[in-house]
Amino acid sequence: MVVPRSARVLICCALLAAAASTLPAVLPGAQTPWRGVALLAALYAVCELPARCRRAARALGGPAEGPAPGPGSFFAVLLAAALLLPPSAAALTALPGAVLAPVEQPPGAARRAWRAARLALAVWAAAHVGQFLQCPGALGRGPDTPDFPYVLLPTAATALTFCLVLTALDGGIRATAEAFPVRAAWRGLLGRALAPHTVHGLAGLMTAVLWRSSYGPVAALFVLLPMYISCWGFAQYHRERAAHQATIRALVQAVDIKDRYTRGHSERVGRASVLIARELGMEEPRLEVVRFAGILHDIGKLGVPTRVLRKDGPLTPEERRIIELHPEYGHEMVRGIAFLDEARTAILHHHERMDGTGYPYGLKGHQIPEYARVVAVADAFDAMTSTRSYSRARPVGTALAELERCAGSHFDPRMVAALGRALRRHGWQTEVTADETAVPAPRTPAARTPTARPAPAPASTALPSREHPPGTPAREPAPASASGTPARKPAPASASGTPARKPTPTTPARPQDRA
Repeated sequence: MVVPRSARVLICCALLAAAASTLPAVLPGAQTPWRGVALLAALYAVCELPARCRRAARALGGPAEGPAPGPGSFFAVLLAAALLLPPSAAALTALPGAVLAPVEQPPGAARRAWRAARLALAVWAAAHVGQFLQCPGALGRGPDTPDFPYVLLPTAATALTFCLVLTALDGGIRATAEAFPVRAAWRGLLGRALAPHTVHGLAGLMTAVLWRSSYGPVAALFVLLPMYISCWGFAQYHRERAAHQATIRALVQAVDIKDRYTRGHSERVGRASVLIARELGMEEPRLEVVRFAGILHDIGKLGVPTRVLRKDGPLTPEERRIIELHPEYGHEMVRGIAFLDEARTAILHHHERMDGTGYPYGLKGHQIPEYARVVAVADAFDAMTSTRSYSRARPVGTALAELERCAGSHFDPRMVAALGRALRRHGWQTEVTADETAVPAPRTPAARTPTARPAPAPASTALPSREHPPGTPAREPAPASASGTPARKPAPASASGTPARKPTPTTPARPQDRA
C-alpha cells in the first residue's frame, strides 16, 4: 500500500509534535518520575499486546479468525498517566505499547509511527488539562483522601480532551490517507468515541486513586480485572462481526457458483456502493448496510432455475417473468437475518427506475429507498465495466457517460454524480470475472437469425443494470392518464403486507437481458 503524500506530511507533523511534547521529560535536569513512567508504560504495553495478538485474543474468548480486538481497550492506563504524571512524562507512557504492538495491515512502519504520535499527543494534551485543573492535588496522596466530588471535574475534562485530540487526528488521517471527503472525514467519530472514553476516564480515575493510596501501585492492578472484562466484550463483538462476514461470504459464493458469468460482480457492486455512499456523507453504520446490500443484491438468483440463468437462446416471456422475480426472492431469503434487516429494501428495489418503469413494484422517484438507488447505480456501472458472455467491458469514462445520460429517468442524479466524484478521487480497478476465459465471445450479427434480432433501442434507453445491457428494449410504458402521467393500478397487498409485484411485459428478451 502506497501512503499518499498528504498522509505522509500529516504523519511527519504528528511525529514532530509528539517529539516536542516528550522532549522536556528527557532533558537534563528534568524531574521526571521515571519509576511511575516505566510502570505505567509497561502496564499499557502488556495490556495492549494480548488485545492485539490473535492467539491471546482467542484465549480471552476472541474470534479464532478475523481481526483481533483493536487498540483502545486499555486507554484507562493512559488516562491514569495523564492524571498522575506531568504532561511530558505522561506522553512517554504511550510509546512502548504503540510501537511494540503488531499491526494488521501494511505499511507497518507508518502505522506504528502514526499510532505512537497520536497517542502521545492525546495523552500530553489531556495531562495539560488535568494539570490546569489541579488534578494531582485533588487525587490526594498516601493517607490523604481524594477530593470528591471535585476530582470528577478534571477527570471528565481530561477524558474529553483525550477524546477530542484522537478524533481530530483520526479525521485528518481519514481525509488524507483514505481520501474521505473533508465534510465526511470527521462525521460520526466523536459520537462513537465519547461514551467509551468516558468509561476509560472513570477506570483511569480508579487506577490513579489506588496508585496514590497507601497501598501503592500494586493496588492499581486490581483495575485490570474490569478492563479485561471490557476486552472480552470487545472480543465477543468482533466474533459476531466475523460471523456476519462468514454468512455474507457463504451467500455470495452460492450465487457465484450458480451464475458463473458474473463471478466477482457482487463484491464489486458492494465496493462501488460504498464509494457512492461515502461521497454522499453517510455515516459508518450506514456504509456497512449499503455494502451488505450491494454484495447481496442478486442473492435472489438462488431461487431462479439454473436452466434459465444459463440458457443460451432467447428467453421466453415466462422465463423473463421468472428472472424478474429475483429481487423478491432475495428479499424473502434474508428476511430472517437480523443484521441484514435494513439491507432488504435495497435487495428488493434495486431494479426500480426513477421514471417508474422498473420492477418489481414500479416505484417512482424518491419512493425508491435511498439504499436501492445507490445499489442500482453501482450495479449498472459494474455491469458496463466488466466482461460478460454477451458483451465486452466498456471503459470507465464511457460507462459514466451512459449513467449520466440516463440520470433522472433510470437513475438518481445524486447517486450518479457521487459515483463520478468518487471515481475521480479513488479510481476504479476493473476486474474481469473468474470465468472470463471460459466464456464464449459474443455472437456476430451474421450468426443471428433475423427473427432473433430485437428492434433497436430508443434513444432514451440505457443500461440500468446487469439485467438491461445496451440495446435492450425499454419496458412498455403504462397508459397515460388524463393528467398526462402514466396511470398505474396500486399494487395489491399480499398476505404478508408486501405489495404484489406488477405485471411484466411479455416482450421476448435476448440472453443478455437475463439477471
